Amino acid sequence: MTTGIDLGRPTSGDVLDLIVDDHRRFERLLAQLRQGTADRDAVRHAFADVLIAHGEAEEEIVYPVLRRKAEDVDAHDIEHGSEEHAEGNEALLAVLELKGTDTKAFVDAVEELSNLIAHHIAEEELSIIAPAREEVSDRVRRELGEKWAARRNQLIDEGCGSLTNVRRVVAKAAKKGLLDDD
Repeated sequence: MTTGIDLGRPTSGDVLDLIVDDHRRFERLLAQLRQGTADRDAVRHAFADVLIAHGEAEEEIVYPVLRRKAEDVDAHDIEHGSEEHAEGNEALLAVLELKGTDTKAFVDAVEELSNLIAHHIAEEELSIIAPAREEVSDRVRRELGEKWAARRNQLIDEGCGSLTNVRRVVAKAAKKGLLDDD
């Protein structure tokens, strides 16, 4: 389904660098969705795989460790990051549920998704990644990188960006109260 689109398949590295690499990948894929320079349907499905895998692996593996190891990354930062993942996933669901990719509704949904992702990237890089670079050892960041990459790739292999799974992820976030505030 996503043949030819670079999803990234890291296997190791500093987890913070790997996360930032994915952020740049999000930006490239969203630009393709906005500009229509590639097969929008293929791009939206590739984006869904990468976004869901990235966020799920980050919340499962990275956030808990950074919360413990980085003094300037507090529970509020982690919770806010999870809320923003949920909002982005909900906006992604709206993009995936649209039948066509050449409609005003699609363009509007992609714009909403792009805005939410850009906001999340900026906040996460400032409030979580920057302090973690200073406060978490290289060894821990490399160990997290290997674990995060393995989980991310596993989720992609399992088709985590499917419409059915994105619906499940959004419903789970709503049940946890992560989507209550607008």
